Amino acid sequence: MIRVSRLRKTFGSTVAVNDISFEVKEGEVVGLLGPNGAGKSTTMRMLTTFLDPDAGEIEIAGYDALDQPIEARRRIGYLPESAPLYEELGVLESLHYTAKIRGLDAATRNRRVDEMVEACGLGSVTHKFIGQLSKGYRQRVGLAQSIVHDPAFLILDEPTTGLDPNQIKEIRALITKLGAKKTIILSTHIMQEVQAVCSRALIINKGTIVADGRPDQLVTQSSTKGCRFSLTVRGAVRERATAAFSKADGVRSVVVEGEVGDLLHLTAVGANDGVADELFRTAVREQWVLRELRLERASLEDVFTQLTIGATGNAGTKKENDA
Repeated sequence: MIRVSRLRKTFGSTVAVNDISFEVKEGEVVGLLGPNGAGKSTTMRMLTTFLDPDAGEIEIAGYDALDQPIEARRRIGYLPESAPLYEELGVLESLHYTAKIRGLDAATRNRRVDEMVEACGLGSVTHKFIGQLSKGYRQRVGLAQSIVHDPAFLILDEPTTGLDPNQIKEIRALITKLGAKKTIILSTHIMQEVQAVCSRALIINKGTIVADGRPDQLVTQSSTKGCRFSLTVRGAVRERATAAFSKADGVRSVVVEGEVGDLLHLTAVGANDGVADELFRTAVREQWVLRELRLERASLEDVFTQLTIGATGNAGTKKENDA
């Protein structure tokens, strides 16, 4: 469906996108993740032919997006971060106007507008002007406009920015529904969004792709670098506890997180989840009361932090970065 090869874009001395390549297959919902300024929006604007790359190739459904931009655009639906809406138009009027611009004949326009009202949950607001709508419904109208011409490929740039939790849930459900029929690239910096709606994640940092895979695969790969344990013991002295747990087989590092009364809270990083047994044996041997021993599962957010900030190999420093 989409093929990007060695794409590069600079703005003056700033390299926004640096020699990236990837493919998106038909039916995939791909999350494009990255911190602010990573190059996500620039990449999307090049995919939609709004920006020309300095170098590289973009192919959309078999069409060269640089040499055949009109053909490429006909197969793309694009919802930018701030949806371009005419507030003085009614909801139906806006959808009909967009469909006409897209070249749909009258009969097809009527059918597609009706389908968009149903698909995007706009039935209760069709009598309103866009200027009267909430942010959530404006996003729904923007999404309806972007797919009214029935494109094969949909690009969504930060589609839930500025929405409240209920609106976010509704838009995510709508994207999931669309994903059953469309190929989608979704730009976001919200990890939960990718885990909720995406079958694959591309993480971009400083204009370069640093990870590509299913969200669960990326988490599993990250977990092989070490397991993190949270411990709470009673009756232990800080220095003694740090030294004793550090000597346990498989333990790479131990950091004291804090003390509350006679309770000592620590974080230990080990080679695998079997280290939990060694930590337990250490507490028993030292005659400390073990109040908690919990394996902290890696998350997509942990992977994102490792790849965009950098893993330090030190649990204490990592904790500071997370904060």
